[in-house]
Amino acid sequence: MKAPEQTPAALPGADFAPDFSKGLLPAIAQDHATGEVLMLAYMNEEAWRKTLETGEAHYWSRSRKELWHKGGTSGHVQKVCALRLDCDNDTVLLLVEQVGGAACHTGRRTCFYREWKDGAANLCAPMVFDPEKVYGVK
Repeated sequence: MKAPEQTPAALPGADFAPDFSKGLLPAIAQDHATGEVLMLAYMNEEAWRKTLETGEAHYWSRSRKELWHKGGTSGHVQKVCALRLDCDNDTVLLLVEQVGGAACHTGRRTCFYREWKDGAANLCAPMVFDPEKVYGVK
């Protein structure tokens, strides 16, 4: 049996874009070298475009209701090494280089710094910076 011919739309990368028809999409940032999950945020089409244009992660801040350049204030930007989409085009995975070492606004390496293990809650990610000094708030 002969394999069907691939049309340009069926070729990899020909239509690489998330489906924003349902609004904001979850965007997972993962360290490109270690695979460590750093954070979960949300993207809209504007954040997606800015990320592609600049090579640095941009998200939509649900609390501030505005576009957010990750690390724009702290300097802890995320340089995008690769982008992946899930099978439904409704979740974005960013493989990033986390500049400065902190992805979390609390000053920790990852937003997932609390862990339940062996029957107890623990902190499992190092503090990288003092958020009060960087953001001026407690």
